[in-house]
Amino acid sequence: MRRLFPVSAHQSDSADRQWSLDELADAYAYPPGDGSGWLRANMVASVDGAAHHQGRSQPLSGAADMRVFGVLRALADAVVVGAETVRREGYRPARAREAFAARRAAAGQTPAPAVAVVSAGLDLDFSAPLFTGPLTPTLVVTGAQAPPERVAAARRAGAEVLVAGDGAGADPGRVPGVLAARGLTRLLTEGGPRVLGQFAAAGVLDELCLTVSPRLAGGEAERITSGPALAVPADFSLEAVLEETGYLFTRYRRARQVAE
Repeated sequence: MRRLFPVSAHQSDSADRQWSLDELADAYAYPPGDGSGWLRANMVASVDGAAHHQGRSQPLSGAADMRVFGVLRALADAVVVGAETVRREGYRPARAREAFAARRAAAGQTPAPAVAVVSAGLDLDFSAPLFTGPLTPTLVVTGAQAPPERVAAARRAGAEVLVAGDGAGADPGRVPGVLAARGLTRLLTEGGPRVLGQFAAAGVLDELCLTVSPRLAGGEAERITSGPALAVPADFSLEAVLEETGYLFTRYRRARQVAE
């Protein structure tokens, strides 16, 4: 791992070497919060722009990307993910990691982040490990008009149901605030593209951590966002670029947040 941007005065940052988990955690630390929540996205894309290969992101990933993925999860209060990604990727509960236990305890966090599934119809397998075996109970974020029988099934499975909208599904613009009110302010979304597109269109995406994979995928895969077009393209500021084995780990922050 080496830092390409910003240029560091420390020679060790620009040298190609194995970064410790603590160094990565410091590099990706959340900004000081005001209690309103900070929504960070972590996505991977092929060098030709594909967000997945044959429906899964794993073929685009590698050892360095998985290490950063693990660090970003270890820093979050909650991992926000769409129902389609849960089904397609076979999502499991986040696990506690000894390497981050002291850091999380000092920050007042649970041993492992909660997984918060955004879903309208709650067409989820509540017998799956995501619901039956989490260290921190899984959350389901939906709308006030979600199917009552599915809401009841989620609660029977041990999930906590949060309402973030008046319709059948969650209002993307309200999701971060509802989670923040629950005490979950360091938020990480891993997509999929539809959920990320909704957050971007709602103007609530604060930060994007995009891994550019040195792999060509071809085909007709989605981009990392899918859904409604923004009325005006949103400006993001480049904060950092790291590199390892050809993978570029970029970090962008919403431009208006920098000015505040």
